[in-house]
Amino acid sequence: MRRVGWEALGRWGEDAARLEPLTGGVANDVWSVRVGGRLAVGRLGTRSDADLAWETGLLRHLDRAGLTVPVPIPTTDGRSFAGGLVVMTYLDGGPPETRDDWRRVAATLRELHRLTRGWPQRPGWRSSADLLHAETGTRIDLGAMPPEGVARCRAAWARLAGRETCVVHGNPANPGNVRVTAGRVALIDWDESHVDVPDLDLVLPGNAAGLDDGALDVAGQASAAWEAAVCWGDDYSARRLAEVRAL
Repeated sequence: MRRVGWEALGRWGEDAARLEPLTGGVANDVWSVRVGGRLAVGRLGTRSDADLAWETGLLRHLDRAGLTVPVPIPTTDGRSFAGGLVVMTYLDGGPPETRDDWRRVAATLRELHRLTRGWPQRPGWRSSADLLHAETGTRIDLGAMPPEGVARCRAAWARLAGRETCVVHGNPANPGNVRVTAGRVALIDWDESHVDVPDLDLVLPGNAAGLDDGALDVAGQASAAWEAAVCWGDDYSARRLAEVRAL
C-alpha cells in the first residue's frame, strides 16, 4: 500500500486529529491523537501490510484473552491500519518502580508466552534459532557485524536452540514499555514483538522472573546478543556485544 503519511488519520473520522508527539523510538512517528472524541495513540511507520496485520491480530487476540494491551481502533470502514498508520487505545499508568512491580511484569510476560505457543512468525522476521544460519531478518544484518562478534552471538543463541517458541514482546525490560497501575500491568510498544524463545523476555531488573543462575546466564547472554545484533552500529550495540562472552 502506498504510504500517505498522517493524512491517513482522516480515515478514522472527520474529527480525528493529532495532539502531541510521544516517545516512540527511531522506527516510528508516534503521537497522541483524538479519535471519536477519545484519547488514543497513533503510530506511523514503514512496516509492510503483512507485518501490521500480524501485529494488530496479535493484540486483538491478547485483549480477548484478558491481557492489557493497546487495542487497534478500526478505521471508519473497519480496517486495522491505513497507509502505515495504526491507531490504538491509550493506556495510562507509570513505569515499574518496585521489585513487586517487576514481578507482576514477569507474570504478565509468562501469560503472554502461554497464550501464544505455536504462533506463526512475524512476516520477514527471524528468531534467534533462525539466525544460527540466516544472515538477515528485518532490522538484523549479521553481515554488518565483525565476524568474531557474529560467532559470539550465535554461540549464545545456540544455547537456546530446540526450545519451545511463542510470541516475545521484544523489549519488556525497558520501563517505558510497561504501564503499571494498582490493578494491572500493561505492555505497550509491540513494534519489536516476534516469535522466539520466551527466555529472551525474562531478563528483567533484579531477576524479577526468578530464573536460576544457569537459566539467567543463558537468557542474559542470548538477550545481549540479540540487542547487539538488532541495534548494530551505535554505542549501545557495542556495549551489549561486549557483554557476550568470547568463545
